[in-house]
Amino acid sequence: MNAFLAIVFASLLSRLGYQMARTPVLPIFAADLGALPELIGVIVAASTITGVFFKLPSGALSDVLGRKRMMVLGALFFAGPPFLYPLVHDPWSLLALRFIHGFATAIFSPVAAAYVASLSETGRGARLGWFSSANDIGATGGPLVGGFVLYFTASFSLTYLLVGALGVLTLLVVLLLPDVDRPAPEGKTFAVRAAELRQGLSEVLRTPPIFVAAGIEAVMYLGYGAFLGFLPIYARKVGLNDAEIAIVLGAQLALAMLAKPITGRVSDRVGRIPVIIVGLLFCAAALPLVFRSESLTAFVLFAPLLGLGVGAVTPVTNALIADLASTRRLGAAMGVFGTIWDIGEAAGPMVAGFLIGGLGYAGTFDVLAVVIAVAAIGLIALVRDPRKAAAN
Repeated sequence: MNAFLAIVFASLLSRLGYQMARTPVLPIFAADLGALPELIGVIVAASTITGVFFKLPSGALSDVLGRKRMMVLGALFFAGPPFLYPLVHDPWSLLALRFIHGFATAIFSPVAAAYVASLSETGRGARLGWFSSANDIGATGGPLVGGFVLYFTASFSLTYLLVGALGVLTLLVVLLLPDVDRPAPEGKTFAVRAAELRQGLSEVLRTPPIFVAAGIEAVMYLGYGAFLGFLPIYARKVGLNDAEIAIVLGAQLALAMLAKPITGRVSDRVGRIPVIIVGLLFCAAALPLVFRSESLTAFVLFAPLLGLGVGAVTPVTNALIADLASTRRLGAAMGVFGTIWDIGEAAGPMVAGFLIGGLGYAGTFDVLAVVIAVAAIGLIALVRDPRKAAAN
């Protein structure tokens, strides 16, 4: 089995099932169990919080124990917890289960990215672009499938059983993945493995450009997360209906998915930093335009500009992180990346919600655009493209 195609397929399946469990089924399920709005927000965010705390150690452990072994562990969390949702009968039990289910992406996501990055340095950006697009397809299809299944069956139990079936299929694909790690010496003691783990974490934590590159992604997601959280509310306010809002979001996401493999390949040829900077500037330009739009035509014109920016930044930042880390520390580096990304994604809607009350929509997204533009300037100053450095 081709290792790259297999991991792309596994990631698509995992994201499809995971997003089915989350949107729009989860908040409806929580409300049906009697959760108040404040608790619903915590329940929806619970799995992301798990990622914030466990992506880094999961990635670092994969450097010591092996990528496939850790991905199998993550896939078990895709396969097992969904079958427990039908047994949940109160909001607090649902909250606890969401924290547990969050271990699926907390373990699998950074390790899968490290697996893709470790296949070969040649063409790394393009591969990570395809990998990211496959995740986007799953993330887009999940809410659609979940919403339709819930609509036609009116059953949370059946919906989550289907999520579990996708998780089992993900596990089977992961079990068939070739183990591309270099064979580790047998008979290593716990103390030796613990020392390797500490050494790997220390090496990554002593590489500031990795944190800068991950921070760039988090800053971009600060704006993008705010866009996803508040576009539907703003668009309704200026007169768009739900179908038109779906068209706007779909146009943005479609261009992002198409752009990612292309921008990844371009970064393999011209360098990571220029592509990331252009992507950040597209994002910074798009946000103020989107949140000044008042017609469907304007939204459809400007929202894809944001998609193009996201499509340039995300896969290429992944590739930059991989370039900055040593091959033996890719898991820890991707763990750092995933942790900081989650912080940015979670913070975006909260920061925007706070700012909108005082500045309004246009003022808030002007501020976020400035932050993204400043990040682009900081990237130029603080991170040297390792590919160009190696060439020199």
